[in-house]
Amino acid sequence: MANPTTELRLADVDLADHDNFREAVPHEMFALLRREDPVHWQPEPDGPGFWCVTKHADILQVHKDWESFSSERGGTSLEDLDPEQIEVRKSMIDMDPPRHNALRAIVNRDFTPRAVRRYGDQIKALFRSILDEALPKREFDFVAEIAAELPMRVFAEMLGAPEADRRYLVELGDRMLGHTDPEYAVSSEELERSRNLPFSNPAALEMFEYAKGLAAERRRRPRDDIVTKLVEARVDGAPLSEREYDVYFLLLAVAGNETTRHSISHGLLALIDHRAELERLRSDPTLYRSASEEILRWATPVHHFRRTATRDVELGGKTIREGDKVVMWYVSSNRDESRYDDPDRFDVRRNPEHQAFGAGGRHFCLGTALARLELRVLFEETLARFPAMELAGAPAVAESPFINQLKTLPVLLSP
Repeated sequence: MANPTTELRLADVDLADHDNFREAVPHEMFALLRREDPVHWQPEPDGPGFWCVTKHADILQVHKDWESFSSERGGTSLEDLDPEQIEVRKSMIDMDPPRHNALRAIVNRDFTPRAVRRYGDQIKALFRSILDEALPKREFDFVAEIAAELPMRVFAEMLGAPEADRRYLVELGDRMLGHTDPEYAVSSEELERSRNLPFSNPAALEMFEYAKGLAAERRRRPRDDIVTKLVEARVDGAPLSEREYDVYFLLLAVAGNETTRHSISHGLLALIDHRAELERLRSDPTLYRSASEEILRWATPVHHFRRTATRDVELGGKTIREGDKVVMWYVSSNRDESRYDDPDRFDVRRNPEHQAFGAGGRHFCLGTALARLELRVLFEETLARFPAMELAGAPAVAESPFINQLKTLPVLLSP
């Protein structure tokens, strides 16, 4: 890490070092890259290195040109996997058209803005009950009591998972996505047991076992839910394979909860830290939509995704070679000075077009409309019920270069 008393230089930038994400997002590194080297080659101590794409326009180019920048070749994880691991782990986010499009179409209609609107009253009622449970405590962990509860309760209903299982699914998601954080790290004993398995993280295997049980139940008793759609789906005339079903369920269960939860947590922290914006939002309810978009820009729950170059191609004045890893840093593009005025300022009136859900194209986040609805409802209800909000302790940040997660957010909310 760079010495904090000296001026940061390009030589100090190291986005392969998890220590640089230990306490917070290294925004100063990203700002330097955007100014001096927006398509930057980052060496890796145990890998081939990767290109860091940090500006909005360049990331948009990568997203739109899926033929040059593949999600399927090498997968979307920064980690280098062997071909068998890639194949077994492959979900639709790790696929290019046409297979990606066919798999996405199975549940696409359940997540359109029109389809999601029918959940509006249900989400409001659900969130009011969550607030009622938290209200007597006044001082509590906002992540555990509220931010983790709303997305998973909603998604458990959509998936068809019993409400009683939602905490278990949240815990599995934390162990999978936050594995670089010491709290969620896989033990040496678990690694040894998983050594010959395609997934080295046992939490994924637990999720698969859970998904299999739910699928068996839906084959016996179909319902109007996503799991039933998955077990009944036909793609090119054939049902999903067991592996395809497993990773589809895992993707929906984890992505549907984790990203919204982190946006909610960072959103409340931003409002507490920026009192003038909090009061502006409280006094003008028409700002809830724009505030939700600003929270998403500000929070950027997923730091990056990877692509792999399928041919030599120019990007940002650099020559990307076939086979190179190309990493799109959304957490940087959402602070791009060429895109936003004063991007390090939190402004609930901004209503930005951001890349928190990706940068458009075929891999634009499936749950965008649902996440926006949940954010808006949550802050409308929270600000209406709790006039006074303050921190009751220091938030705990997950040590992860992939997800922007608050593990805890101790708050004191006064009704």
